[in-house]
Amino acid sequence: MVVLRLIGVLVLIGIVGAIVLYLFTRNRRYLTFAWRLFQFAFVFLLVFLALYLLERLVLVV
Repeated sequence: MVVLRLIGVLVLIGIVGAIVLYLFTRNRRYLTFAWRLFQFAFVFLLVFLALYLLERLVLVV
């Protein structure tokens, strides 16, 4: 779980950093990067939760 928290914090820092860079430079590639990073993190979270649920279901049976 520590690794997941670390990944979450790093993703959050990356997204906030990209948005701050967009605000300073007005370059839309930073917004694109922030959006892609969010999408990747969301898919990673869904896969992790599905595997966690599958593990719980297997342990019950």
